[in-house]
Formats: sequence, C-alpha cells, structure tokens
Amino acid sequence: MISKKPLALACAIAFSIPFAALADEAAPATVVITGSRFPSSEALQPIGATVITQDEIREAGVNDVNQAIRKIGGVFGRQSLDSSPDFALDLRGFGTNGAQNMVIMVDGVRLNENELTSSVLSTIPIDTVERIEITRGGSSVLYGEGATGGIIHIVTRRSGQPGTHGSVFAEAGQFRERDVRASLSHVAGNISADVAVARQDNDNYRDNGNFIQNSVSAGLQLTYSGGRAGVRMESARQDQRFPGSLTLAEFQADPTDTKTPRDFGKLDTDRVNAYAEYRLGTVDLAAELSHREREADSNYYFGSSASVTHFKGRQNQFSPRARWLHDIGSGMLNELVAGIDVIDWKRKTTSGFSLADASQKSKALYVRDELRFDPAHNGRVALGVRREIFDKDYVDAMAGGVADNGSQAQNAWEAQGSYAVLPQLEMFARTGQSYRVANVDENSYRTSLSLLKVQTSHDLELGASWGDGLRKLTARVFRHKLDNEIFYDPTAFANTNLDPTRRQGFEIDAETQLATAWRATAHLQHVNAKFTDGPNAGREMVLVPKNVLTARLAWLPGNGQTADFGVQWVDSQRYGGDVSNACPTRISSYTTIDARYALRVSQWEFAVAGLNLADRHYFSYAFDCEGGIYPSAGRQLKLSARYNF
Repeated sequence: MISKKPLALACAIAFSIPFAALADEAAPATVVITGSRFPSSEALQPIGATVITQDEIREAGVNDVNQAIRKIGGVFGRQSLDSSPDFALDLRGFGTNGAQNMVIMVDGVRLNENELTSSVLSTIPIDTVERIEITRGGSSVLYGEGATGGIIHIVTRRSGQPGTHGSVFAEAGQFRERDVRASLSHVAGNISADVAVARQDNDNYRDNGNFIQNSVSAGLQLTYSGGRAGVRMESARQDQRFPGSLTLAEFQADPTDTKTPRDFGKLDTDRVNAYAEYRLGTVDLAAELSHREREADSNYYFGSSASVTHFKGRQNQFSPRARWLHDIGSGMLNELVAGIDVIDWKRKTTSGFSLADASQKSKALYVRDELRFDPAHNGRVALGVRREIFDKDYVDAMAGGVADNGSQAQNAWEAQGSYAVLPQLEMFARTGQSYRVANVDENSYRTSLSLLKVQTSHDLELGASWGDGLRKLTARVFRHKLDNEIFYDPTAFANTNLDPTRRQGFEIDAETQLATAWRATAHLQHVNAKFTDGPNAGREMVLVPKNVLTARLAWLPGNGQTADFGVQWVDSQRYGGDVSNACPTRISSYTTIDARYALRVSQWEFAVAGLNLADRHYFSYAFDCEGGIYPSAGRQLKLSARYNF
C-alpha cells in the first residue's frame, strides 16, 4: 500500500502551467512537450524530439502503445518472445539489450523494471493516451540510468471537454483476433474523471500462441488556482502461451509451428500514480508518487517434468522537482530545473532452482539550466548534471543464503545548444555522459566475482533542421563510445562487461504536406555498432540492423474518409550468438507493409486494416547461428467499428 504521508507531501509540492505569468514573448498558448520534465512551449522542446499525437494514433489504426511507437515513431522493434504484442523496442542499435538502454516513462513515472524484461506497454489503454514523446540519444541527466539510447514518454489524458464523452470500439480479424474497448470521461467544473476498459483475445500467428488480456484504467483530477492534482490507477491481467523458438530449417518448413506446445504463463500488473502541480511565486513545483506491483508465472515443460517459476515484485518512486522560469530581459528566457528521484524496487523468486530475494534502492539529484537568447534566431544553450547512488541486495536461500550486496554511484552530464542560422535552418549539437547499471538478472549470472561494472557512454550528436509547418527535414549524426558495456556472453553462458564498443551513424526525419489531403512522413536510422578494442576489435555487434527505414502516407480529405499506408524496411543483421562474426549467414533483411481505410458516418467509424500485407515470412529475433528463431507474424486483415458519444 502507498503511505499517506508521502502522498500528502507529493500533493503539497505542486506547480501550475508556468507560461501564463510571463511576458507575451515567453507565453505560447499550446503546451506541446515535457522534455525538461515540465510542460514546455515549442521554443523549449527537446532538440530532435518526435511527438506522436492522439489524432495520429487514431488515423493509423494502432491498437496499443507499442505499435504506435513502432509504426508512427519509426522505432525498431523485435517480435516478443511470448505471445504478447509488446515488441522489444530498440533505440540506436543496442540489440538484445535495447530495453535496458532506453527509459520509458508514463506520466513522469519510470516504467523500466530492474530485470531482463521489456516494459509492458500493452497494459496502457490506447484510448487514454494523449501523446507519446520520443527523444533519441543520451538523456541520463533528467532520466537516470539506462537512457543512453534515449527516452520514450507516454502522456495520458489529463483533461477534456466539459460534459460527458466516450467511445466504444470493437475489432475482429484473422488468427481469431478480438479487441473490445470502451472509454468514458466526464468534466464538471474543476473536476474531471475518466475510465477505460479493454479486452484483447488473439490466437496469434503461431501454434500455442494464444494471448488474452483484460485491463482497466481510471483517473481523477482536480484543478485549482495555480495548479492541479490527481491520481491514475491501472490494472491488467495477461494469460499467454509460449510458442518457443525454431531452427532455420524448422522455420523454412513451417514458421507457424511450435516445439513447446505445453508452455504457458501469466502476468498481473497494478499501478497507481498520484501527481500534483503548483505555482509558488515565480517557481513551479511538481511531484509524482507511484506504486507498482507485478506478478509473473512461467511454466516450461521438459518431457514429462515441468519447471514452474513465480516472480513477485513491486516498485515505489517519488520524484519531486522544481523549476524557475525567468524572463531576464532583452528577449532572454532562463529555465532552471532541479529534482530528486527516489526509487525502491524489490522482487521475490519462487522456483525449483531459486528462492532469491533481490532489491535495489536508488537516490538521484539532478540540476539542469537552459538559456534562450536571441529570439530572432532561437538561440539556446543548456548544461546539466546528475548524481545517482544505487544500493543492491541479493540473497538466495537455495544457494546457501549468502548475501551479495553492493553499492555503486555514477555521474551524468550534458551540454547542448542550437541556433537558427537562417529563418528555416537551425543547427544543433549536444554532448554528454550517460550510464546504466546491471540489473538483478545480469548480476545473478555474471563472469566476475564482484558486481558488474557500471556501463558508461560518451555521447555526441550534431544536426540540423530545415523547414516549417508544411514540410520539415531533420538530420542528425551521432556517436556513443561505451566502456564496460553490459552484455550476455554466449561463450561463457554469463553476463559480462565488454571491451570498448561504439555506436555511430545518422538519422533522418522528414515530413511534408504533399497536397491538401496528403501528408507523408519518414524516418531513417543508420547505425554502425562495433567493438573498438580487445580481441573482437572491428567485429560487428549482434542483432543490430545497419539500416531501418519507416515511411507513412496519410490521406485526410476531410469528407469522413481517411487512409493510412505504411512501409518498413529492416536491413540484415548478425545472429544473436554470433559475437565472433563466424556464422556464415545473417538474418535476412525484410520489408513489411500495412494499411488502413476508415469511413466516418455521423458518430460511427468503420475501418478495414491489414498488417504485413505482402505476407512476408521473416524473423528479427534469433539467438543462435541459424537457430533460436522467433518468427514474426504473417499477413493479418482486420475489421473494426467505433461509436463516439
């Protein structure tokens, strides 16, 4: 349960949307992003950020947050190892450790787990999402460990139109896919409330791939003079089957087959997040207090015997912070942000091979200052630092009860700036240091006697953005030089710190209004991931495609019809166990195509959608040379209806 004392403290340190009291020049009406962990105007949004709006989510016909990030945001994702729709996301080419090298936030609360699992995004009802913000590149100053690849921030609905509004949605498709959702919101004066329920049921593409999820989300918000406060609760229950992996020969014979027809599991998650905001004089205050519980069961069969494992974990987070946004004259605006993140994580394991108790506590202090100067050229410079301390405890009664404890500390810093050298051409640059610590699963199976070393990355990015509201092109070149990268060594069957490695490449984002009713967007990522020292120097990192291209075309004629067409091409990549680059073959490149057409009639919307329309047989996850393959889904057609009121 959440203690009432911290909750009262969270509600006491609150802030309001800050721009209202500033001069007109610093007070844009539209709040568009929360890059500094406070609502900011377009003039202060993070450089190179991608924002996915609620309208874009609806027009693309995506059913969950993970799919929206991949299809609209251009983030590369791999097929989940279970039967859930939670693909493993990867920013900037970190392969199997992509989930550990990016931070996912929901309404300011960290969603990452201190274990080798990806964040579960399918439990966030898509109808409650207001926008999704994607910031690529090292972001440890504001968001802590694991943010070398970048951060993804999901912002749920905080307000709405006065009165009562809602929607009911139903979809059915191939593989016995059934998706039913309903949402309701009510705004009366300074009080707003909303609730959303959903059920997903899918047999999926592969045998023994059934997936069922029931979820509910509810929020309550109170606005007052100078700020707002509220609470959001989410609960989800998943039942899933595990189709397992195949060899290359088995995949080519029948990609829908399973060699593990009896394996299954379940996942229960519950989250509650209280937040408060208040403006005190010239200072904005904010805080979130969250509690999350997670229970997971897995059942794997080996002949007639079964291996049953139960994980029970919980996490508490308290994140108070303050901002001083000050107009210092001559068109200069200064934003000073300081905050604290306190996280307490625990997990209990019950299985035939482990009775481990694991915990991690972290305390962090960060400060970041940004100055906007020369408004005519949107000049900006920013500096930030962070100090974070981790305390880890691990003891397994089945292993003799010997405790494995340790403390680690790390610093992050960043410096960045931008300047519009021409009316439609802005140049930007940033550099810094980011880091990540080994999680409980990695430290449980390691090659060293002591805790794995902290992974550090020296980050550099240079870029330019050209265009306006109708068309825009942004290009970035980046480099991440990593020391002590945390990685699973397939030759030692344990986790280790690697010799120095490097990710470098470029990204291009483009969007244009082709005609009145046509809009196109595209994202290209090129990344070269290699060892730079040691016996593997010059060899490629595994499960990292050099190129990923995502492009979308939207038709919005304004007559009740909409259409959305997307294509993604993923380059070839090394098999997961091929650290020595000795495997004679690679995972093949592939192209997938999806499309959706919708017709709105009064309060109804009817749509037909298709995924992998070319029915391409492919895979993006394979842990061994021509083995350990998890096939991706074939073509799927779906019909849906939505009623809005």
